[in-house]
Amino acid sequence: MQIDPNHLKILAAIVDEGGLSEGALALGKTQPSLSRVVSNLEKRLNEPLFEKGRRPLRPTELGRRLADEGRAIHLATQAAEDIVDRFTRGQAGSVRVAGSPIFMDGVISNIIAGFQQNHPDVRVDQSYGYASELIDRLELGTIDLGICPMLDEDVPEGFEFRPFLKGRNVIACGAGHPLARKKSLRLEDISEYPWITQPAGSPLYQDLRDVLRSIGITDFKVSYSGGSLSSIITILAGSDAMTVLPYSVVFMHPGKVIHALPIRIQHPKRELGLLVKSDTLRSPAIRKFSKHVSAQFQSLSTAITNRQRAEVWRA
Repeated sequence: MQIDPNHLKILAAIVDEGGLSEGALALGKTQPSLSRVVSNLEKRLNEPLFEKGRRPLRPTELGRRLADEGRAIHLATQAAEDIVDRFTRGQAGSVRVAGSPIFMDGVISNIIAGFQQNHPDVRVDQSYGYASELIDRLELGTIDLGICPMLDEDVPEGFEFRPFLKGRNVIACGAGHPLARKKSLRLEDISEYPWITQPAGSPLYQDLRDVLRSIGITDFKVSYSGGSLSSIITILAGSDAMTVLPYSVVFMHPGKVIHALPIRIQHPKRELGLLVKSDTLRSPAIRKFSKHVSAQFQSLSTAITNRQRAEVWRA
């Protein structure tokens, strides 16, 4: 026998409130409508749900047990409504984001932490990849968002790229590096030190080669290659090696650990931004995360600009 779940919820309200009038008031319904529900249910079951002649109403054993189920249905309905409400407001759900390793570890991870302070029930799955790989994964639907440096002309048809930070690289070293303490720097001063290179397929690897070529260094010593941002920073801090890093990454780390040498170098034309597939239906949590990332980068860009104005960058 099928029983309407709403009838069980009504029965629970009558039992909990102690009467038909009280139950009707709690549910925002009329007393006669509740009376009809109880009468029809008793006819279908061929059993009484309340003891006759008792005031306040006292449920029979069957009535009490059905009321228990109605109460459970009510709680489950409330929980389901809360889940839907939180999902539609972007307070629950999941976001799958991937991006360039240096940016993800050096900048985006801090932004994710700030997002989750206000959205603790949104799960963020982070992974790594460069632009070409991110395009493939977005096409396959295995990630929702890509964060990477790109040129507008490299964005394929069917994708959107929303830039939020201009490309700016610096020559970085440990805070204790001999050149960090030198008052006057020349480009020739950097030629005698070893270098840390990014993985060969990364944009930063090509940037480092372009920077060194632009200042006349074609034969340079590599002391360390690849590795995570954490390992690169550790090696910078404990050696005389140098590398090329995005200024935003250096900016996000304390000056007592790594240092940006005040030497002007050429910067890439590409910009860091958000890569998405144009025809993808994005959930409220994804939209809210995207908005948060964009807002944080706007603040970061302003802070970086102010810092650069206060520093002297030599030729």
